[in-house]
Amino acid sequence: MASTDTTPTSRATLDKAPGADSADVGAGLDALDAVSTQGSSVADTLRQKALPPLLGVLLVLALWQGAYSLEITSSYKLPSPADVWQAATDLWSAGTLFSIIWTSVWRGLSGFVVAVIIGTPIGLLVSRVKPIRAALGPVLSGLQSLPSVAWVPAAVIWLGINDSMMYAVILLGAVPSIANGLVAGIDQVPPLFLRAGRTIGATGLTGARHILLPAALPGYLAGLKQGWAFSWRSLMAAELVASSPDLGLGLGRYLENQREFSDMAGVLLGIILILFVGIAIELLVFTPVERRVLRNRGLLAAVK
Repeated sequence: MASTDTTPTSRATLDKAPGADSADVGAGLDALDAVSTQGSSVADTLRQKALPPLLGVLLVLALWQGAYSLEITSSYKLPSPADVWQAATDLWSAGTLFSIIWTSVWRGLSGFVVAVIIGTPIGLLVSRVKPIRAALGPVLSGLQSLPSVAWVPAAVIWLGINDSMMYAVILLGAVPSIANGLVAGIDQVPPLFLRAGRTIGATGLTGARHILLPAALPGYLAGLKQGWAFSWRSLMAAELVASSPDLGLGLGRYLENQREFSDMAGVLLGIILILFVGIAIELLVFTPVERRVLRNRGLLAAVK
């Protein structure tokens, strides 16, 4: 006759609630997520984040120096990295390096902020009001594809060669990108979120603030990044074309001046400085914001 005795272990197993296994599995998955998102050491961060770009820069410099040493073309067309460094030290010694950079950075950032203030409500209106979307949607897409330099002659005629012209070109280049980015983000918001918002009374501006914008934040952030890129490109185009003592000396004007002086080392230095500013803004402003948004949504591990 089979024994009906139940050991303590088997009795505990029988007494376990039906959902306990699912709870244990969920707790285990949470623990795995916690381990995977733990902060890495400084050495690991430097090795994973800083070392690859540094090696890429060193490779470019090595190829550049090799091309110069092999005399693939004349030194007039391709100066050495040392020549470009000398051009930078000359600006440093003259005390104008940071003033040139800051003139352009201030214009670019202030113009971008104004573009965000203008482009965000436009994006909300286009995304939520069908007649406005039918009328302005194609216009925004067309403006986004239009090269920013095309606006410079018109802005000069309209406003003259001054700061207003610079900001007009920035806005015309950045606002469509920001608005289209927000429209794309809102289009990806699940309809359930909108219905839930209406259920709790979040409609109109309240719904846009508490439902639409938070839910569309990843797409909106992508639009902001692209808007900054267009702001920076538009500003460089305006500084390259327009010249006036009242405008000061920015990076684009410095680049064009060196071209007029046939100073290739100065031209390459201007290109490097423009590239450096664009990368610095990306790393210092947009990357931390993007990582915070992804972390809050549990998506940070997917971009590591």
